[in-house]
Amino acid sequence: KLEGLKTIAVTTNGINLTRLLPRLKEAGLNAINISLDTLVPAKFEFIVRRKGTNLSSKATVLIIAGMCLLYLQVNCVVMRGFNEDEVLDFVDFTKDLPLDVRFIEYMPFDGKYFCFEILLGQK
Repeated sequence: KLEGLKTIAVTTNGINLTRLLPRLKEAGLNAINISLDTLVPAKFEFIVRRKGTNLSSKATVLIIAGMCLLYLQVNCVVMRGFNEDEVLDFVDFTKDLPLDVRFIEYMPFDGKYFCFEILLGQK
């Protein structure tokens, strides 16, 4: 309720988002960035270090996209030897959903990290 505040956003891996979403929306949340680097359950569990979470994150994307009430963006860090073979799967998974997908290249450089973003479509 701050004057001039137009966007309240959260970046999340989506694991608890469906449970928290009603309260977050009530507080004014209107944009979500979901980090989803893989669609393969074993890889996702490796990344988030939790068992059984991949389906909840994919479901979160589908639920929020289906609601069409918030701006939704999915960020995927593409890593050679880990998930670069899934880029077309991500495109297929999200092509008909009302969201933006960003493929971000993970690039370590002199001990600091930089990201190169490819933004696909504006919906």
